[in-house]
Amino acid sequence: MNSNYQAVIGLEVHVELKTDTKIFCSCPTSFGAPPNTHVCPVCMGLPGTLPTLNKKAVEFAIKAGLALGCKINKRTRLDRKNYFYPDLPKAYQISQYEIPLCYDGSVNIGNEKTVGITRIHIEEDAGKLIHDVRHGTMIDYNRCGVPLIEIVSEPHITCAEEAKQYLSELRTILLYTGISDCRMDEGSFRCDVNLSVRKKGDTSLGVRTEIKNINSFAFVAKAIEYEFERQVSIVRKGESVTAETRRFDSSTGKTYSMRTKETAADYRFFPEPDIPSFEISRELIDKLWSDIPELPSERRVRYTESFGLRQEDADIIVSRPQMADFFEAAVKTTKYPRIAANLLLTDLLALVEADGFDCPISPMALSELADLSGDRTVNSSTVKKLIKLLQTEEYAHIPPTRIVKTLELYQINDRNILHAALLEVVERSPKLLADFKAGKSAAKKAIIGGVMSKTSGLADPIILNEVFEELFCNT
Repeated sequence: MNSNYQAVIGLEVHVELKTDTKIFCSCPTSFGAPPNTHVCPVCMGLPGTLPTLNKKAVEFAIKAGLALGCKINKRTRLDRKNYFYPDLPKAYQISQYEIPLCYDGSVNIGNEKTVGITRIHIEEDAGKLIHDVRHGTMIDYNRCGVPLIEIVSEPHITCAEEAKQYLSELRTILLYTGISDCRMDEGSFRCDVNLSVRKKGDTSLGVRTEIKNINSFAFVAKAIEYEFERQVSIVRKGESVTAETRRFDSSTGKTYSMRTKETAADYRFFPEPDIPSFEISRELIDKLWSDIPELPSERRVRYTESFGLRQEDADIIVSRPQMADFFEAAVKTTKYPRIAANLLLTDLLALVEADGFDCPISPMALSELADLSGDRTVNSSTVKKLIKLLQTEEYAHIPPTRIVKTLELYQINDRNILHAALLEVVERSPKLLADFKAGKSAAKKAIIGGVMSKTSGLADPIILNEVFEELFCNT
């Protein structure tokens, strides 16, 4: 990025709430149904229909606000936001303007930096436009009326990396609350980027553009990087940036103008006449707060301080609530939480999909594997063998300790046995020992490998190395 200029970035994140029904009607919210099958007169905005506010959507929005350190407005209301677009059948959206449900929160993104949250408000989602070469543009209204929260940040973000850190931490926090599945590929977590540029050291704000509906962290970063350079180029020419809404094309990595930027006056906000204002009781806030589990930041501290995990390992485990819960269950019984974390990240993580943590091996099995390894009952190669066995039908429900006993997989740490095995290997291949004495390090690996092969991988590598040093390095 240009070193003389600084980006000023605020993000608007739209999160679909995981309610069973839509925000103002009883249509289901499940993803993937055939087009226009989850619709009714209310969410289609037919004349004479009246909306009924979904209480669960309000509660989920409050939980999001509490988890993000927001204050909650005790009395709030819904507003009507007027604009015409094909995916909005009523030609208006029920949202919140003057009195959002939540306000004044924050997200910590590391390096002692905090991004402020201006507001969180509830609203209904719009439909989805589907562009087809043969049939033109089609509209699926299934998503119309799905409850959303919009999380508006302060313009505290200055680069693409900070934006990614903010979005990642925000998504993780929301996953912990259980209010949304935050699946970017399904559109339940998507982002608008507001960006302007100014010279470094300047405190005034430039003219901002808005880049709409970006659905991956990588694309957010690329859109920011491109738009920053585009605006800097305009400013350096002495020209003015146009306040407009743009879209990001992932195939070109560029942003393109869609329309001039609307202002609040263009939307002609006024209080929603069909839904009265409502109060949020202290009792409800306290109940929702008690439902929020230990949050990611708290878990990271506990994992590093109580279990001795490295910060980067704690970060990865905490990033998925299901994986953190799995780890919690395992460390209840193991003596070696750091070994459990290492096995989790190096072996088990490869067995699960990118989202969630549906692991074929149980937390109790991980606990036993960590103990077997920590006590040096088995070596690392045997642990990997046990993990493979635990994925088979024959051994899936057998404790690792019993498998080790049944198959006699105990690590060989008898120095006399390892001494004899080393001598046998070099007697069979005397050139290996000569090469080692001549300074060829690969020869030692070959000798050690020969012993591991002879012992079916059961030799204790630490003791084997010690015996090797005694035999061949001190003479």
